[in-house]
Amino acid sequence: MDKRANPTTPTQSLVQWQDYRAYYSQSAGHRVSGTIRVAPNVYSPELRNSRDILVYLPPTYHRQESRRFAVIYMQDGQNLFDNATSYAGEWGVDETMETLGHEEGLEAIIVAVPNAGLRRLDEYTPFRDRRMGGGHGDDYLRFVTQTLKPQIDHDFRTLSGRRYTGILGSSLGGLIALYAFFRYPAVFGFTGVMSPSLWFAQEAIYEFVEEASYYPGKIYLDAGTRELGEDTNSGLIHRATASRRYYASVRRMKALLVRKGYRPMRDLMHVEEKWAGHSESSWGRRLPPAMRFLLREALRETRG
Repeated sequence: MDKRANPTTPTQSLVQWQDYRAYYSQSAGHRVSGTIRVAPNVYSPELRNSRDILVYLPPTYHRQESRRFAVIYMQDGQNLFDNATSYAGEWGVDETMETLGHEEGLEAIIVAVPNAGLRRLDEYTPFRDRRMGGGHGDDYLRFVTQTLKPQIDHDFRTLSGRRYTGILGSSLGGLIALYAFFRYPAVFGFTGVMSPSLWFAQEAIYEFVEEASYYPGKIYLDAGTRELGEDTNSGLIHRATASRRYYASVRRMKALLVRKGYRPMRDLMHVEEKWAGHSESSWGRRLPPAMRFLLREALRETRG
């Protein structure tokens, strides 16, 4: 626990943060860069389950002890830092943030929230799909905003205001990140929405965003042109068509956001990567420009 962190609030429980490398010292194959803390088995009263929470600390965190940092909450936390914990490859978020920090002075605390395995779909979907179920996204976001964020703000030196607090994810994690920006505007001032599953629950997210109020902030939105892959045999045409529909749905969301008042390249950055698929490697590759867009202006203000 950081003794220079924000003042104690009555809701905070005692969380024991451990060094990531020490925590996995008995396990083979774990590789991370920079400083990462892990809190085992953090309980969510909103979801009635527990998970490890990982926190990446930027390069100057322990060198500039009066400085506070922006915070980004990211979904699918087990896929972000360490290939040994990932089920589909890692993003390399730690390497990306180390490079941005050392070379460009672009630093932020990353809170990696692992998904709940079989309950991932339930937690990352704000609407119920008539075939697939789900729809417990509000419970998940209550966990993030009411239990986890106060704990992070207490234990680490954060800039806790909305302008310096973001949420980012991909696929269903991107869907819940977009929803969170409009559902919790007092908490999140920016969002990263990568390859979002906008199709879920008969595309209910479009109506939700359409009806939501405009809130100032930054939105990064992207997709690849081969989100659903391609086959070398009979599935090629079908998959290519499905991929076109996928990135067309993201273009549709971009147009909706522009109509709401989000100005391209000022408030809204839309990226369409040619030949990119629906994968951790694709999202990791697009992460640096996303971070630059989401963080640079806010961090410039903190430096005066």
